[in-house]
Amino acid sequence: MVSVIKPELDPAVFGLEPNVPVMAQVVTAQLAARRAGTQSTKTRAEVRGGGAKPWNQKGTGRARAGSSRSPIWTGGGIALGPKPRKYTQRTPKKMVKLALRSALSDRAADNKVIVVDSWSFGDTPSTKAAKAALASLGTEGRVLVVLSADDAVAARSFRNLPEVQIIASRELNAYDVLVNDYIVFTQANLPTSAPAATEEAAQ
Repeated sequence: MVSVIKPELDPAVFGLEPNVPVMAQVVTAQLAARRAGTQSTKTRAEVRGGGAKPWNQKGTGRARAGSSRSPIWTGGGIALGPKPRKYTQRTPKKMVKLALRSALSDRAADNKVIVVDSWSFGDTPSTKAAKAALASLGTEGRVLVVLSADDAVAARSFRNLPEVQIIASRELNAYDVLVNDYIVFTQANLPTSAPAATEEAAQ
């Protein structure tokens, strides 16, 4: 089992008035950066065929046509279609940090930030023990478990639980905090006035 402790949460991290516009902008940038941007359509210059003029310019009674690969023809190219592009947005580092602190403060205001002394799973991973540990914490819904680099056994114990998301403390970001109902830290990785967020979290 795990023992819950109630440390004094740093008000500079967990006691802010959540800045909703900043959180929205940072989350939007983070989700945009995940987009592959590999969609592509062919223009009339890239579609195969259409080299010959379909019919004479005059005398047929039909509209003029120079190529059967015009965008208005079936099988023709696509006008103004999507091409490969990057969706990344530039997000200032201070804004990323403020968004994370705002998200943590929002969860702390609802008493949904839990701090445990440590994860004691021994040397053998156990999903059953991980599930029992969360039950003892009284969590409901989705749970974000923040782990340190030396919590490999805990990571393997939690990874098979569908309602649990595990994340390294250095990768903590506003989006993952907001999409989970509870945030569980250990005493060792509890953020202080310098939160453990990577500067590239929403780049």
